[in-house]
Amino acid sequence: MTMPPLLAFGLGVLMNGVGVALLAALFAWPWLKARRGHEALTWLVAPHTLIRFLGLGFLVPGVVSASLPRAWALPAAYGDLGAGVLAIVATVALARRLGWALPAVWIFNLWGAADLLFAFFEGSRAQLEPGALGAAFYVVTGVVPLLLISHALIFRLLTTPSPAPSMAGR
Repeated sequence: MTMPPLLAFGLGVLMNGVGVALLAALFAWPWLKARRGHEALTWLVAPHTLIRFLGLGFLVPGVVSASLPRAWALPAAYGDLGAGVLAIVATVALARRLGWALPAVWIFNLWGAADLLFAFFEGSRAQLEPGALGAAFYVVTGVVPLLLISHALIFRLLTTPSPAPSMAGR
């Protein structure tokens, strides 16, 4: 039985999102809650310093089809580039415990989440054909759900008050 490409694409994104959300709820969130704020944020932001540059593949002929609309590919690629650079800045600030680390994480997270959501919205609006993504199909179906869930976890950490330090052991 053949599945229409758009259905396979949507189902791939959805099911990867469900899987990542499940793993985040069962394993990542309990572990992150036990870490100090900067440490937990660093574990979530740092992977973006590597992964976000995969979006530049949307600009590479042979990786994507010539039929991939440039009006979608350019903002998706450069939005990811911006998110990757902001992730580097935020990761360095977190690692060095700089006073502006949290604002840097907020800026990165707002930019990064908006970039991904904008790409999904624009792809849907432009009726993006999944086959036009070529090899970048795996970036969208496999990596983007992971990035979106990680952005959600970062927002949750940023908006959840840290518990007061324990007086035990003093």
